[in-house]
Amino acid sequence: MSRIRIGVVGCGGIAQIQHLPHLVELPDVFEIAGLCDLSRELLDHVGDAYGVPPERRHVDYHELVGRADIDAVIVCTTGSHAPPAIAAAEASKHILVEKPVCYTVAEAEAMAAAADRAGVVYQAAYMKRYDPAFRFAQRRVAQIDDVRFIQVNHLHPDNALHLATFDYHVPSDLPDAVIEAGRAESDRLVAEALGRDRVDSATLSAFGAINGSMIHDIGNLHGMFGAPRRVVSTDIWAGGVALSTVLEYDGGARAVCNWIDLPELFSFEETLAVYGSRDRVIASFPTGWSRGIPTDVTVQWIDAEGHPAATTRSWQANPFKLELEHFADCIARGEPPLTPGREAVEHVALVRDIVLAHLETVA
Repeated sequence: MSRIRIGVVGCGGIAQIQHLPHLVELPDVFEIAGLCDLSRELLDHVGDAYGVPPERRHVDYHELVGRADIDAVIVCTTGSHAPPAIAAAEASKHILVEKPVCYTVAEAEAMAAAADRAGVVYQAAYMKRYDPAFRFAQRRVAQIDDVRFIQVNHLHPDNALHLATFDYHVPSDLPDAVIEAGRAESDRLVAEALGRDRVDSATLSAFGAINGSMIHDIGNLHGMFGAPRRVVSTDIWAGGVALSTVLEYDGGARAVCNWIDLPELFSFEETLAVYGSRDRVIASFPTGWSRGIPTDVTVQWIDAEGHPAATTRSWQANPFKLELEHFADCIARGEPPLTPGREAVEHVALVRDIVLAHLETVA
């Protein structure tokens, strides 16, 4: 297979820390053929670092996706990824779209429809679903015949604490007006998603936390159990940086999902625990900014002699790299990905419903 000529739209933290280094580590699979970012300063910094010539650096994503020498794009901009993803699909480029994919169901459906029309691979970048530890936990959970309870705890420090451990470039040339316009557009889309004329700051914060961080937990739950039947309840407090939601799944099992901002604690905690009457499976994930930190899975059960037993296993493979390899395989084989972009339609709808479940109780 010839190398996939890939363009990266958005050259911020996740591109610099995860995607670009892994593309370089897969030289027989990918060629970094283009970069795009609103910041010319950042484009030049990243372009120089990765040997991308000036003529392949763009501030307008339409220029990048319109090039004949681009096969696929990774979309990891701030704000909604719908506009560049749709433009890429319409230009017949395969697309790997970082989270948050978008804000509204209409956007999510438009993205999936554009990819379907073009016949391109559209993969949602839920990298934890590619983690071998998650795949192991998924298989082990499938053996539990009476799942009774599921619990997600996502205790999130300030990203700056972890980003400070990496050498990455933050641009200084973006005008305040451009940054503010992007923020205002995101706020507008949140209001549209919720069917409101305007949304208070706490609701904006909660929506952002779910759509931008807890979305990984939503994706993991989808991978194990499919879509939930309904949102039972949601509570949002602390100005929108703490929330709990209860989801009902087939068979009546409830998932209690907590996302809490603990900004000054360096320690990151994200666990997915599944409980049956005789089995427990607990997966513990590192932060998405990590490289070389393992994912652990603990399994507890009752053995054949009636004794309690437990084991913990760890995997260190980087899921960002694994999802890139999977993306390439899907392109080569013409097959749908493990995390298809169309799945994001359900996830965006669930983010909306989780927030609305709270708003309906405080109206």
